[in-house]
Amino acid sequence: MDATADELAGVVDLFGGLTRTELDRALSEAAFRADGQSVNETALEETIDGALASFALVRSPPTAVTAPSEPTAPLLVAGPTAFPTVPDHAEDVPHILDVERRELDRTALGESARERFDDAVAEATESADEERLSHLLDVSYDLEAWAPLDLAPARRTISEALE
Repeated sequence: MDATADELAGVVDLFGGLTRTELDRALSEAAFRADGQSVNETALEETIDGALASFALVRSPPTAVTAPSEPTAPLLVAGPTAFPTVPDHAEDVPHILDVERRELDRTALGESARERFDDAVAEATESADEERLSHLLDVSYDLEAWAPLDLAPARRTISEALE
């Protein structure tokens, strides 16, 4: 089973957020239900890395969880650029896994995303990666709609770098 970034976002969104280990279990269950398929671990790692880079997934600190209880590891949550889609055979995963739906503090989640965003802007500015900077400019608006953030200063930095 090879999942897309939007499908990963769909799976984590079923729970509010999942640790990496929980995501592995959820995808394994979905793959098994799809006629005994298995998860391609190498492709999954690449997809997660790409989803994090594109902000389709956001890594959240355990402290952003408000209910039912804090996990001990960071969570992967559906990010602002995702179009969460539950993959075939994954709709029953919440009934199979012993993970309660998590409620997240949008402010804490937004601050975590801001840190990652600021790092991405700094990296793209330093390397003069115009394509990445243009993408991040678009992401800035998505992030502001997704969490209570003001990214106008970052947009100025991006605009200046693109001039």
